[in-house]
Amino acid sequence: MINKSISFGQGLSTLKDRRICYNDTMSYAKSKLVYSTEQPVSKKERPAEKHPQAGISPADQKITVRLDRKGRGGKSVTVIEGLLVGEKERETLAKQLKARLGTGGTVIEGGIEIQGDHRDTVIAELEKRGYRP
Repeated sequence: MINKSISFGQGLSTLKDRRICYNDTMSYAKSKLVYSTEQPVSKKERPAEKHPQAGISPADQKITVRLDRKGRGGKSVTVIEGLLVGEKERETLAKQLKARLGTGGTVIEGGIEIQGDHRDTVIAELEKRGYRP
């Protein structure tokens, strides 16, 4: 039996070497990995809070309370922006404001949306809590 040497590139000189390399890459091909990063990231890990200045007192924060109607089919929404607090604190504040106003709302990135035109009441409530809108 004669062993024929075939050039496959990158140092693979025989058919046997090519088969070993092929089998090694097949294990990667069967993987269901769609995207890879340099470091493995656990699915259970949550990204860090996006507000590094969360330690600022409420009186030092610049908060904006405005009325928004765009893209809502004519409905009015009171938007509170500039809250430099964590996600849990924003959710708690939104829940208290919704209960006080008797309306719905949601927590958005960096603020709170309250359904309806409640600017005066929201400003009064925030001032009671130490914020300066």
